Amino acid sequence: MSTSPYEPPKVWQWTTENGDKFASINRPIAGATHESALPVGKHPLQLYSLATPNGVKVTILLEELIALGIQEAEYDAYMINILEGGQFSSGFVEANPNSKIPVLVDHSADKKLPIFESGAILLYLADKFDVFLPKDPALKSQCMSWLFWQVGSGAYLGGGFGHFYAYAPEKFEYPIERFTMEVKRQLDVLDRHLANNKYICGEQYTIADIAIWPWYGALIENKVYDAAEFLQTHTYTNLVRWTQEIGQRSAVKRGVMVNRAWGELDEQLHERHDASDFEFKTQNKLVDSK
Repeated sequence: MSTSPYEPPKVWQWTTENGDKFASINRPIAGATHESALPVGKHPLQLYSLATPNGVKVTILLEELIALGIQEAEYDAYMINILEGGQFSSGFVEANPNSKIPVLVDHSADKKLPIFESGAILLYLADKFDVFLPKDPALKSQCMSWLFWQVGSGAYLGGGFGHFYAYAPEKFEYPIERFTMEVKRQLDVLDRHLANNKYICGEQYTIADIAIWPWYGALIENKVYDAAEFLQTHTYTNLVRWTQEIGQRSAVKRGVMVNRAWGELDEQLHERHDASDFEFKTQNKLVDSK
């Protein structure tokens, strides 16, 4: 491990030899790198994503909508391989100039409507189908606050703690200590709040839960960064309870499978075009215990 201090140059220069697992796709410029149109399936809603926490937010909500019998929420989901640069295709960049997954394209109107940023997609779908977003002004404002809390806090968990603890080619004490402190503070925020609330917004399951669970639930269950022991996540007992309860929902079990290309084969569904696509999977993993 290098211990020498880093002295920033007067003018930063881009080097592709930064050594981490994302070196081949990290770049300081926007725009497409190659021409490739996005595929379009049979449903009005077209999702282009990957089963990372941000991608899982959207597939969980879509599966929850379908579980309520909202047929208009049926969707096609295409996997975008971010390590191979699929997010830099001309079609993807047209839908999302920021080149990040997920992106949703709604073809139900006269003109197709692209929506990017996972929090914005959740809000769009909840508003479009009038569900998972409280109608009471006080609860709605709380839901929106927690939705944007996750959007702002997730960067510290993933890009901060996750990067320096799990992915950085060299381990340095300062950034790991800095982001560990913040992540544990965030876990404590959630744990204290859930001590008096069944869900993030009281008794009602909302898009706030759907936004927060893929990141912080995955951390509690040690499914990201292999850091549960390091962070002592089992001590956040209210957060553990909430994580387990949401994880048992059948729509959540389906949602985490979509656009997944790692783990056990029966936990993967590279593309999703119909509810029947789940039928060949292990059925006891989809038991609804709401």
